[in-house]
Amino acid sequence: MGFDVARARAETPGCETVIHLANGGAGLMPAPVLKAVKDHLDLEAQIGGYEARRARDKEVEGLYESAARYFNCSTDEIASVENATVAWDMAFYSMSFKPGDRILTAAAEYASNYIAYLQVAKRTGAVVEVVPNDNSGQLDVKALENMIDSRVKLISVTHVPTNGGLVNPAAAIGKVARAAGIPYLLDACQSFGQMKLDMQEIGCDMASVTGRKYMRGPRGTGLLYVRKSMLDKLEPPFLDLHSALWTGPDSYEMQPNAKRFENWEKYVAGQIGLKTAIDYAMGWGIDAIEARVTELADGFRDKLSAIPGVTVRDLGEKRCGIVTFTRDGVEPEAIMATMTANKINCSVSRITSTRIDMTQRGLEKVLRTGVHYYNNDAELDRFLEVLESVK
Repeated sequence: MGFDVARARAETPGCETVIHLANGGAGLMPAPVLKAVKDHLDLEAQIGGYEARRARDKEVEGLYESAARYFNCSTDEIASVENATVAWDMAFYSMSFKPGDRILTAAAEYASNYIAYLQVAKRTGAVVEVVPNDNSGQLDVKALENMIDSRVKLISVTHVPTNGGLVNPAAAIGKVARAAGIPYLLDACQSFGQMKLDMQEIGCDMASVTGRKYMRGPRGTGLLYVRKSMLDKLEPPFLDLHSALWTGPDSYEMQPNAKRFENWEKYVAGQIGLKTAIDYAMGWGIDAIEARVTELADGFRDKLSAIPGVTVRDLGEKRCGIVTFTRDGVEPEAIMATMTANKINCSVSRITSTRIDMTQRGLEKVLRTGVHYYNNDAELDRFLEVLESVK
């Protein structure tokens, strides 16, 4: 039985007004998620914020249960935070480094993460090293293996980069990390919602995600996964009365679970919306979503490649729903402006977001699209029609 695209579109209000190919930035919320967020905001307005939170305790706590099902982990290993940046930073800045310690990362690492590496290297004397790519453009797992020594204190990799459809081999990296006993942090911001993320299969110790991209949740939501065996090795860079208990005038105790990475204030409507989004995605089936998105993206790349002067820029043995390209003699901003005028959403990814990778490939910027399961062939054909009109 094929994917019910008609139902997906009927349950996505935005499909009536725009061709949305910016799912790598923020997916269109489906109607159930939109309703969940609005209903809670209405309740807050009617009875008060604290009171509304107490009334929806089951739904909020259900977020941890839904996330644990998606990640195949325990609810104690999940923290609910404001966004993927906070999730990633809370994990990374909980690590301790000293002079000479090595941080291994990928060429397609996201700017925010790399800036954090540089800051910690400046403060501590640790060293940041980029693992080479293999011939397909993904991280070379054999090269990673060969770089391992006693000074490597962290392997930190972006699963799907912001500037292309590459899917780095997360599980193979996990095998290397586990064999060497090295902590492994995965930025799964852009893979969450478009593919399975089984933490037991991947083998990472920490993983950060956002709700707003392929999971189709509300903005201002994120999750951090921390493996139980890693929890007691990490103290968050800051604590509050939610993440820790003030046990005496000169003492405190951190939460015994991943909630030690949270803080007290929460976007409760967003938490309920994210729970709804995860449940909604799992209702479709994550494998079915990945198959649908991959099929759409592969077909889109083929059609783009058939246009004279267009070069698809996606790397890797495995590729996902993000599709990037350049066109000879035409700036990506000009393409984006024309698309916007035709009610088609896309974006431009620049060297400042993935400097190492873009420099290695001699690129300054690419036009970024991201297909999702609710997109259809007619929308992609319309994009191609408008693209050919851009001079």
